[in-house]
Amino acid sequence: MEIKPEYRDKTIRSFVVRAGRMTKAQRSAFELGWDTYGLRLADGAIELDTVFGRNNPKVVEIGFGMGGSLLEMVEAQPDTDFIGIEVHPPGVGSLINAAQEKNISNLRVYLADATDVLNECFADGSLDRVQIYFPDPWHKKKHNKRRIIQPKFLQLIREKLRLGGIVHMATDWQPYAEQMLELVGEADGFKNMAQDYVPRPDFRPLTKFERRGERLGHGVWDLMAERTL
Repeated sequence: MEIKPEYRDKTIRSFVVRAGRMTKAQRSAFELGWDTYGLRLADGAIELDTVFGRNNPKVVEIGFGMGGSLLEMVEAQPDTDFIGIEVHPPGVGSLINAAQEKNISNLRVYLADATDVLNECFADGSLDRVQIYFPDPWHKKKHNKRRIIQPKFLQLIREKLRLGGIVHMATDWQPYAEQMLELVGEADGFKNMAQDYVPRPDFRPLTKFERRGERLGHGVWDLMAERTL
C-alpha cells in the first residue's frame, strides 16, 4: 500500500506533512496490520458500531503522535472503542505494530487529516469523547491561525459528540491554553466542566514529555467541556 496521509485540499492546514523515515517494524505494521486496524478517509461515512461489532462508548483521539499514551488508554479501557487520527506515518505504524503485538481489538486508526475525517466519516452524535492532547501550538503569532482549536473546529466536534459527550484538550503552552479556555467559553453548545482548567483525569496517562516538563517546573493545562446543545 502507499503510505501517505489522506487529506482534502484546503487553504490553511493545522499540520505540515513531514517525510519522516519509518523503521522496518513500522513499515511492516502497515503491510501486516492495516487491514485489521486501518480506516480510510476515501471510504467515506462509516457506522462505528459495525466497525467494532458492538455498541460501546466511542472515543476519538486527534493527533496521537507515536501512540504510546493512546495505547495505554486502549488497554486500560477494554469496554471502550478508540479511533486514533494522525497524519504522520511513523506514529501510525508504531501504534499498529504495538496493537498487533498485544492483540488489541478495541482500536482503529486513520492516517488522515482529522478535520476531513470528522466531516466525512462519523455520523452526528456518534462520539462519546474527542480528545486532543498537546496539539502543535504554532508559537509564532503569524501562525496562530494554523492552530487546530478554532471556533469552527469546536463546532464540528460538537456536531459529532452525543449530548453529554466531552471534548478534552491538554497543552503545555500557556498562551494556547488561554486561547482554548476563551474559545470554549464563547462556543455555542458547550459547557466548561470547571471554572477554568481541570486536574489531569486518571484516564489520561502522563507522557514522557510531561514527566520531563514536571521535573523542570513546566505547567500542563487540561480543559474539558460537555456538549449541552
